[in-house]
Amino acid sequence: MAEAVMIDNELRDRILADPERVLDDHDLMRALVAANDRALGSNVVDLRGIAMERLEARLDRLEDTHRSVIAAAYENLAGTNQIHRAVLRMLDPVTFEEFLTNLGGEVAQILRLECVRLVLETRESAEDPVLRRLGDVLCVAAPGFIDTYVQAGRRGPARPVTLRQTQPESDAIYGEAAGWVRSEALMRLDFGTGRLPGLLAFGSEDPHHFRPSQGTDLLAFFAGSFERAMRRWLA
Repeated sequence: MAEAVMIDNELRDRILADPERVLDDHDLMRALVAANDRALGSNVVDLRGIAMERLEARLDRLEDTHRSVIAAAYENLAGTNQIHRAVLRMLDPVTFEEFLTNLGGEVAQILRLECVRLVLETRESAEDPVLRRLGDVLCVAAPGFIDTYVQAGRRGPARPVTLRQTQPESDAIYGEAAGWVRSEALMRLDFGTGRLPGLLAFGSEDPHHFRPSQGTDLLAFFAGSFERAMRRWLA
């Protein structure tokens, strides 16, 4: 019996010299606890072992939560940096035409968007040569269109930022791109007293890119920056 429990002297000395390494190894400790349970037999309840299993399960949950929090923090930091880069690039152009072209080009690329549209309510005709020269990014609509489109029949106060899957009427904003745009972020724009409102629309072909459960702080910041830039151009 004595020979059955003996272990190699070198291994024994290494364990005795540094027992913390055994305690820090979760797999090894599980094996030791399991061996202890087998040695006790099925008629003996090891309360210490049960308590250890529960503590270990709690530790695993805490580690999972810790990893999730760290991942969310990195994701938020990456999103913040992305928005900051987009805002700085948006402010570079020195003419309004370049401003709109840049919005649908490099700014959209930085934000990893397939489609960006600026909707302006106006009483002018959409066939106005000046409006047509500004490209596909600009979409003009009759007064009241923005409220109707964003609310989509929903009652309640209007939200500054709306995240959702696209609606059947989305072709009024995205045109031909409505065939593949599946989710959108809609940001209301206030250009000041006496001016009709505007709408900034981000479109993605991924139906889950924009979801109502997502936070909107960064998009609200971008919309606020865009709103102030637009006021400068309108002035």
